[in-house]
Amino acid sequence: MNDGTTGDGSPEGEGQGESEGRRRGGGGADASDAEAGGAGYRRSAGSPRGEARKKDLLERVTDDLAANGLVDFSLRRAARAAGTTHKVLLYHFDGVEDLLRQAVGGLRDRRIANALAAVAGPPERSLGDRVREVWRVLVEEEPGLSLVLDQAMGLAMYDRARYGDLSRHASGQYLPFLMSVCPQRWTGQRRVEVAEMILATLRGFLLERSASGDDAGVAAGLEALVRALDREEAADGAQGGA
Repeated sequence: MNDGTTGDGSPEGEGQGESEGRRRGGGGADASDAEAGGAGYRRSAGSPRGEARKKDLLERVTDDLAANGLVDFSLRRAARAAGTTHKVLLYHFDGVEDLLRQAVGGLRDRRIANALAAVAGPPERSLGDRVREVWRVLVEEEPGLSLVLDQAMGLAMYDRARYGDLSRHASGQYLPFLMSVCPQRWTGQRRVEVAEMILATLRGFLLERSASGDDAGVAAGLEALVRALDREEAADGAQGGA
């Protein structure tokens, strides 16, 4: 991944953006992007208008990631995808790593939204059935989405000091969703424990499927997970519905 940095490690163009921003009082935002000029745009930071602009930029960059992956990702590539300049991106985001982290998080949100739609339905459906639906979504999701999220995990493992945030927040996004899939009559602690088991197991299945292509073996493992979840639900009576 091209991190869009200069030889001194600072984001590409950041120094120029900052000095230009000081001359204009605009924080480095281009006049074409600011519409009303640098100073006026600066005052909009944190405002509904400013936040809407940031959201639009992030969605465009996220779409580019889903289409083209992480290879050669840089501020300049992101700027082209967003229809702006890298200086404007540096105005809204704290460098390329921050932009990448938020874009990858957006792709996880898409995955979770797809899974939520799949598990919505009669409340009497078993947890095992819901997890089967989650797995179907993971297997059938758009190739670009799956590829980027796999690449992000690989980057985080390759250089945890620099890219650890790409995976560090993943569980925080996935676990609330998986807890919501568990029976609501369970205690919070029990839902956390089962959600952690589901998350770790499905991650393992995705890795095995990607690394070996052994769909039959993964399918067998999924059935074993479903049986374990069925037993967990069946234990409600013995635990008094804890």
